[in-house]
This record gives sequence, structure tokens and C-alpha cells, in this order.
Amino acid sequence: MNGYTILIRYCDIDNIYVAKVPDLEGCQAHGDTPEEAAKEIQTAIKLWLQVAQDVGKEIPKPMVYAI
Repeated sequence: MNGYTILIRYCDIDNIYVAKVPDLEGCQAHGDTPEEAAKEIQTAIKLWLQVAQDVGKEIPKPMVYAI
């Protein structure tokens, strides 16, 4: 687990579940089920972090959110 918060919501327009990582700008993925979206966002996080590292972008630490 990487510690980043993942938000998953259903999109009525596209009939898919969209997963987003608020701490990583633009890091999103989708799937037909919440489980598929959760799996896909793990790949997106890994790729986001790799690209950020490759281009020398500062990688934000995971934030702690209280609900």
C-alpha cells in the first residue's frame, strides 16, 4: 500500500466508476466496477510516481484526511 487516499465515484454519464488520487494531480483511472477502478488506479499511481521521478517533479507525501 502506498498510503495515498483513493476516491471512487460512479459517473452516470459514462456508466463507469472513476478512481482519483487527490494528492497526485491528474492521477485518475476507471473501471466497470469499483473493484476494477481500484485495481486500475494502483497502476496509474505507479506510473504517475515513475514519470514524476523521471522528470524530476517533486512527489507529494500522502495527506491524512479526516472525515
